Amino acid sequence: QVQLVESGGGLVQPGGSLRLSCAASGISFSIYTMGWYRQAPGKQRELVATITSGEITNYADSVKGRFTISRDNAKNTVFLQMSSLKPEDTAVYYCNAYYRPGRTYDHWGQGTQVTVSS
Repeated sequence: QVQLVESGGGLVQPGGSLRLSCAASGISFSIYTMGWYRQAPGKQRELVATITSGEITNYADSVKGRFTISRDNAKNTVFLQMSSLKPEDTAVYYCNAYYRPGRTYDHWGQGTQVTVSS
């Protein structure tokens, strides 16, 4: 049974920082591309950042220079370090695990709320 469990969300003031974690189980973590996505109220889910099995990273333009994605394969965990947070970063953040050797393996966590407000 695949599980992706996010943690680390919360309320933070503009300009503040948060670190999200996603602990994975039930998958061969190291071969998966891991990602963070977010969905704000009334908006579609959007890509925030991804990191491949070879640790190649990709970021949405809106978070470049402020967010950093990383992974610890020994702990089956992916992280999202968020700095200089803005109110427009407010959303539910979802962890994703993706692998496509032929068929597609695509798993999602339950999400964690991040609210940026004074």
